[in-house]
Amino acid sequence: MQTRAGLVALVGLPNVGKSTLMNALIGEKLSIVTPREQTTRERVLGILTEDGVQAVFVDTPGLLEPRYLLQESMLAEAVSAVTDADVVVLLVDPTRREEPVPGGEVLERLKARGDALRVAVNKVDIASESQLEKAVDWCRSELAVEPLRISAVTGQGLDELGAVLRSLLPESPFLYPEDDLAVQSVRFFVEELIRETIFEEYAQEVPYSAVVRVEEYREAEDPIYIRARVFVERESQKGILIGKGGAAIKKLGSGAREKIEAFVGRRVYLDLWVKPLAGWRKKENLLRRLGYRIGSEH
Repeated sequence: MQTRAGLVALVGLPNVGKSTLMNALIGEKLSIVTPREQTTRERVLGILTEDGVQAVFVDTPGLLEPRYLLQESMLAEAVSAVTDADVVVLLVDPTRREEPVPGGEVLERLKARGDALRVAVNKVDIASESQLEKAVDWCRSELAVEPLRISAVTGQGLDELGAVLRSLLPESPFLYPEDDLAVQSVRFFVEELIRETIFEEYAQEVPYSAVVRVEEYREAEDPIYIRARVFVERESQKGILIGKGGAAIKKLGSGAREKIEAFVGRRVYLDLWVKPLAGWRKKENLLRRLGYRIGSEH
């Protein structure tokens, strides 16, 4: 049987529902989801293999106007995905006031994908009819496409979207084993689940200033031993993360551990540490040390 396979990039402004959509299409929670913008910092790849077709979905950081070096890296991840993927899905949120994508290079790259570009207007379950009409008009006038209307939360329109995407993928052997659901390592998802919990438990700038790296993962032990370090930008943020008498970090550890145990299907001992790394979001050497790609590395 001739098989199809390829990359499907999910792109759009921050918080339009890209991560929710990928999780819904695959049927597993791979991308972390929070109500706050700019949660996704790096590409997350999820794999759906069925009926001779393998779609490798690429959840990307939001298309934004960068204010510092980390955001420049995030934007470059998204823009390179637009260029590299076999199919690009631009997700549009009709409930937002601003244009669905920044103008300039991003819009031109989307237009350049021609027939490989599909547009989905998300959140149709909560948008008003006038909001939907405005979003659809934008898609027609700017990109000359008729968008699909979907809700990543309720599942409306997802069967149709999935069928369209499968039909667009090129004939190809599968890129990954049929049983695989993700490309990144378990360590990556552990880091993301801890970071998601930070977004849930802390306010203001702390979640955006935090990055998590797993320093030790001993799978042979029972429970699995995981030592992870949370890097923040300032000493004061370390104090907030730890809390009075360690109460805050204890709550963070408990919440994150439950998610990790559900993800790996085993008991986990989570050993959390916090360390300031001054201004890491704006310093090239620190971003590289933390594993982010900068500039031409994308």
